[in-house]
Amino acid sequence: MPPHAQSRLAANKHPNRRHPDTGGGLIHDHTRHTTRFTVIGNHLTQHKELSLLAIGLGAHIQSLPPGASADIKTLAARFPEGPTRVAAALRELEAHGYLRRERERIPGGRIVTRTISCNQPKPHRAHRADRAAPAPAAARPVRTRPAPAPVLQAAQNTAVPKKRPARPLPAVPHPAYPSPTLLQTATDLLAGLRHLDPRLLLSTRDTAHLTPGVAAWLERDVSPAAVRHALTSDLPPEGPRPTA
Repeated sequence: MPPHAQSRLAANKHPNRRHPDTGGGLIHDHTRHTTRFTVIGNHLTQHKELSLLAIGLGAHIQSLPPGASADIKTLAARFPEGPTRVAAALRELEAHGYLRRERERIPGGRIVTRTISCNQPKPHRAHRADRAAPAPAAARPVRTRPAPAPVLQAAQNTAVPKKRPARPLPAVPHPAYPSPTLLQTATDLLAGLRHLDPRLLLSTRDTAHLTPGVAAWLERDVSPAAVRHALTSDLPPEGPRPTA
């Protein structure tokens, strides 16, 4: 065999190895995978808007088998970034359509979170949905046109006893991953408390304030029944404080 033919064959041992024509730059030394590999699109690995953490986490989630745990607690235990950064990366992936999280009630009344990984998302589909999704009814401020000055002055001079200034509400925890579905579930749970105890007819202000705290419980897989028990047991004799 001619020497130049042997050189061509030797150079073709790695058909996927690409050398640039000029010096510098990246050189790929690839070997084709035959087992334990995942096909991931460059639209994710070279995404222009996702952070490096979100890209890496998205690639990791796509490589997991069906049924694997992909919640914040599990991922934070697997990687050194911690729950706050993991939650932020998950929100990025959801905003760009690579991830969906849906809450589902299973037999027994417990609510679990299903994580759906999308390897071919429609561009910004989830991001547009999040921006278009209305806020929970209890959290939306009600805008009213101010009354004319004479009417407002007359209302202030009526004999109706003045209410005490509302005391500041105590701080509540917030969920690390506040999806619209999670917040709506928490709002519905609070709105239904009045059926368990008439005294728990919460005002719009109280409901909006408590919703993040209930959402944080649900996010940690606390069952709705346990949340209701915590909110309705051991109430003070005088009942909850009325608010405007």
